[in-house]
Amino acid sequence: MNSWAKSDSEVCYSSEVNEPFVDIGEADMALMRKLAKAGSDHRKFLRQLPVIMDVTAPRYWWTEADQYKVSTVTNSCSTMHTIHKKEFVLDDFSWDRLLNCECDLFTVESDGGLFNNTVQPLGFLADYTIPALNRCRELYLETGNEAYWDQMIQLLPQSYNQKRTWSMNYEVLYNMYQARKGHKLPEWREFCKTIVREVPYFAEIFEIGE
Repeated sequence: MNSWAKSDSEVCYSSEVNEPFVDIGEADMALMRKLAKAGSDHRKFLRQLPVIMDVTAPRYWWTEADQYKVSTVTNSCSTMHTIHKKEFVLDDFSWDRLLNCECDLFTVESDGGLFNNTVQPLGFLADYTIPALNRCRELYLETGNEAYWDQMIQLLPQSYNQKRTWSMNYEVLYNMYQARKGHKLPEWREFCKTIVREVPYFAEIFEIGE
């Protein structure tokens, strides 16, 4: 609409961190809100606003996040190249919803079937899976035998957390928010809340309340 001259936003500098930031003016905010409401054909400016973030999430979450392929790029430490670099510990995994109570989900038998031991899901991860991963890691580091590396890759649970640097734009992020804000995975709901809290002006542009 040939409205560049009407822009009332400013680039300001913070004396605390000595970094520039953009102070969006009322007229520009009103225009962005108007275009955002008008639909994807009219809010093309959102595709020109880049977002780069570091996200640490379990592999089952990344499996769903990887569905967003348009205008997104991720960089991570390759599991194939780094899985053996450090010892596995419980906090490498998302385990907050694993049961840790009396239940019969798992029964572990000795070789001769002489006893049964009921194991809680959290205990199964902590007492069986993680020690097995660490033993395979030790054997791989000691021998270099790739068969032990194969055991780590194939034993690794989907709850293993991975950090990635993720780039996209505001349009992609808004589509994620709309599709995932009520998702049954708590990780998606928390991600959407983080978008609203942390991404500059996201809540203001799309008029999202608390």
